[in-house]
Amino acid sequence: MASILLVILLSTDRWAQKDVNPALFSRELMRNSSSFLKDEEVNGDPQILLMKAHAATSSIGSATVIIAVLEKIGTLKIASVGDCGLKVIRKGQVMFSIPPQEHYFDCPYQISSEAAGQTYQDALVCSVNLMDGDMIVSGSDGLFDNIFDQEIISIISESSGVDEAAKALAELARKHSVDVTFDSPYAMEARSRGFDVPWWKKVLGAKLIGGKMDDITVVVAQVKTVAVPEDEGGDIEEQKGNEQSIAISVSSAEQNEE
Repeated sequence: MASILLVILLSTDRWAQKDVNPALFSRELMRNSSSFLKDEEVNGDPQILLMKAHAATSSIGSATVIIAVLEKIGTLKIASVGDCGLKVIRKGQVMFSIPPQEHYFDCPYQISSEAAGQTYQDALVCSVNLMDGDMIVSGSDGLFDNIFDQEIISIISESSGVDEAAKALAELARKHSVDVTFDSPYAMEARSRGFDVPWWKKVLGAKLIGGKMDDITVVVAQVKTVAVPEDEGGDIEEQKGNEQSIAISVSSAEQNEE
């Protein structure tokens, strides 16, 4: 049996302009992902899970999506389309991170109801072996565009649990997103891609800075080693030589763009 960690970010602006509720597509996609988790064909493969969930989704819209399936032996399998992010923090350091997928700057890949959109075949697929005590931080670009890795590590280390950490990360991302004086990860990336203030402002020492206002979704999970009952140990015992399994404690938080 596997646990599942999902983060889906809506593509709000374009669909809202077409009088389509942008939340319907992502909600149905998430429901379908949960429904197909134990499907025999899926067999713990997040890319196949995305394929079946997308095919079963009838709502109009699009979304960036990240699906991560955790196996009992501690392997986190990931399929990601777009610019949602996932980081694994171990002993105060980011030891694993997935890069965004973009057509060009600020234009991410998206799973869509339209034929022109991306599919499960475009997903970035990877895996990471987790250890007891690891922290998983996953979220929309509204989180990672506005918070640096060191800020994430600090909040994780100072929080009493995943619930407090998720809320604190979402709130800090919101504060940074509306701060026009904050030199955010988004602003730094924009400058590195050639986007900046007009030349005459540069002469005066100005540069492109500020947070990025966006919807923010955060999921924080803590990895724990748990005992497996003898009647459920089975192949776990064969693979690890003991009756232990990896599980996660999960909490989420959101901040909506105003």
